[in-house]
Amino acid sequence: MVRTSTTINYKSEDIEKGGEDMALALRSSAIESGSRIPQNYTCDGRDVSPPLRWDNAPQGTKSFALICDDPDAPMGTWVHWVIYNIPADTDRFPEALPSSERLDSGALQGENDFGRIGYGGPCPPRGKPHRYFFRLYALDGKLSAAGGLTKKALLTEMQGHILEKAEFFGLYGRG
Repeated sequence: MVRTSTTINYKSEDIEKGGEDMALALRSSAIESGSRIPQNYTCDGRDVSPPLRWDNAPQGTKSFALICDDPDAPMGTWVHWVIYNIPADTDRFPEALPSSERLDSGALQGENDFGRIGYGGPCPPRGKPHRYFFRLYALDGKLSAAGGLTKKALLTEMQGHILEKAEFFGLYGRG
């Protein structure tokens, strides 16, 4: 069974336990969960990936994968970022990761729904703000797939290998 964590705030009794049984946590110094995504990380700004940080990976984690998508898009869920084979000793991404298929760490980026490799920021039509979910998966191995996977292909590759998942979301709308 996959453990899922959607909260990034720890209770004092969890901290006092010294980290025992704490869930995988994902957060961004630029985006508070449930709040507005700064323009810098959208198509209305620099359209660069936000800084991310995670901790409390479960025992046995061999790699991570991350997917960012918008379930509120008019034509169905829109994928903004697919990245996988993130080494297990990685616990953060800086702002503005390059849009190359293979990163220096060996992590591989997939194809987003803009038809590009790497991050493509929020760019919703005018109207109600959309939710953008960032989901990090702790995996029990490194995937044998090549770079350029779509979200659908990545989810298929990860089947049976997910140890735990953490997520947060930000909001973005245009007038």
